[in-house]
Amino acid sequence: MQRFIAFTDLVEPPLSPLSIPTVVGGPTPQYEGNNRDIEVLLGISLNVIKGERIAIMGSSGSGKTTLLQVMGGLDTATSGSIEINGESIDKANENQKSDIRNRFLGFIYQFHHLLHEFTAQENVAMPLLIRGKEKESSMIESASILDRVGLSKRLDHRPSEMSGGERQRAAVARALITKPSLILADEPTGNLDRGNGNQVMDLMLNIQKEIQSSIVIVTHDLSIAKTADRILELRDGLLINFEN
Repeated sequence: MQRFIAFTDLVEPPLSPLSIPTVVGGPTPQYEGNNRDIEVLLGISLNVIKGERIAIMGSSGSGKTTLLQVMGGLDTATSGSIEINGESIDKANENQKSDIRNRFLGFIYQFHHLLHEFTAQENVAMPLLIRGKEKESSMIESASILDRVGLSKRLDHRPSEMSGGERQRAAVARALITKPSLILADEPTGNLDRGNGNQVMDLMLNIQKEIQSSIVIVTHDLSIAKTADRILELRDGLLINFEN
């Protein structure tokens, strides 16, 4: 079985935009439609190295979100393998997948997905609490990273008491509080105006660089894609070098 994606702790610098070959043999998630299977991803091979920024572009319905879901163990491919820091998430059971996600991954979506009954500080502390960390220290770390994203005055506010930009900044803080090896960001500024979107991107990328996480960003916005070390395009189920 051919390796699909490996998130490693290599220390080499990010690869240049033109140095990535397209390799056949990878995950092929299939969905049933009109009594036939639809292959969404075909022969994808991708290696993400420590600290690297990758942007993935593609038309609506091309499978970009499916690819991120597969990478994060939230969807299952019909073939191929996925390794995160040497651990095969595709071979793990659901409890093991949850543990791998909590230890290695941070997710940022177009919608913030904050829990409405909890404050910003409690929402951001949640990944640490799930990890089993003591509550007091988790809340201290939560307050610290919320301060980093400009929300020190919103610690006790619930999502309904925050603006859209503030909610998305809290979502970024929640994704990064564990210092994940890899951040998976699916249109992270898609629901924001240009000003708020730029602010969220700057905060996310500054902290990502500081904690040396890798990041894969799905976006329709070329200006966002150009912040990456590599820009790839998902077209007809294949991941190829983007040509502007």
